[in-house]
Amino acid sequence: MTNEIYPGRYTTDQSEDIVVFIIGMRINKRLAIHKWLPVFLAMPGMIKELFIHRENLGFLSMESYFGLKTTAMIQYWRSTDDLIAYAKQEKHLTAWKKFNQKVGNNDAVGIYHETYQISKGNYESIYVNMPQYGLGKALKHTPITPGQNS
Repeated sequence: MTNEIYPGRYTTDQSEDIVVFIIGMRINKRLAIHKWLPVFLAMPGMIKELFIHRENLGFLSMESYFGLKTTAMIQYWRSTDDLIAYAKQEKHLTAWKKFNQKVGNNDAVGIYHETYQISKGNYESIYVNMPQYGLGKALKHTPITPGQNS
């Protein structure tokens, strides 16, 4: 990926349904590193797998955010079926099993996810003087024409 800035106004093609999946982790007890660090370290391997096999898996792209206690990752998928199919694959199932074995109901670390299925034509994306980002990285990134400018 490049950090090339695209001057002007851009949008994305809205001709396809998309799924937005938000997943994250919250560190509830900072000193319980042995509980939250394995959870944190499980994600990079899955992300690498998603990018390597993105065409076959239906994964489009993602963005990550890191706060003092809470991390969030916004992922873009082709369909809910693709997302669910990935959740059933070995790398994810192994990480989920380890989380349940090591953390379970221990309140040192929390995880969350939200899934939104969005129909074509029912979303908007505008990027002004930005690199390809978010949906602009996941879908076709196109300049806004004078006829689209409103």
